This record gives sequence, structure tokens and C-alpha cells, in this order.
Amino acid sequence: MKPGYIYIVTNYNNTTLYVGVTSDLADRIKQHKNKIFPNSFSAKYNLNKLVYFEQFQMIGDAIAREKQIKAGSRLKKIQLIESLNPEWRDIYFDDELF
Repeated sequence: MKPGYIYIVTNYNNTTLYVGVTSDLADRIKQHKNKIFPNSFSAKYNLNKLVYFEQFQMIGDAIAREKQIKAGSRLKKIQLIESLNPEWRDIYFDDELF
């Protein structure tokens, strides 16, 4: 089975959050940044700043974690982000990430 990632992207002002799952994080974030799907929720709200992610050995585990995070409150998502990225930096550009 493929590895998987869950990720959270937001907009410049950190006002809207999107939780997603993918097997190729670098490519998926490029798609968000380039608005490959112009009618998508993330394109509509300009969500292209990667602020959080988790890696899993199996995509099924990532899907389960995505559902868990989506079921939580906005406050829980914010706490999750701030536990690893208190400045809400775009970690897509971190050298050690990819």
C-alpha cells in the first residue's frame, strides 16, 4: 500500500482551513498553489499555505486521521497547527520537508 499524508492549508490571513489527504504531498501542495482545480474550495478561498502535515506509512491510516481531524472543532485544528508551527509559516518552503 502507498504511504500517505494528511495536511492543513490556509490562506494568507489564516482565516479558512482545509484538511486534505494525499499520497504525494509535494505535488498536491503545488496543485493548491497553482489552482489546478479552479472551481475547488481551496482555489475559491485561496488556500495555498501549508501550515501542518503528518506522514503515514499507509494511505489508509492517513484517511482515518483526516476524518478524525475533520470531525474536530476549529479550535482543535488551530491547536494542532500551533503545536508544531506556532508562527503559521508556510512550511512548504522548508528545505528538509521535500
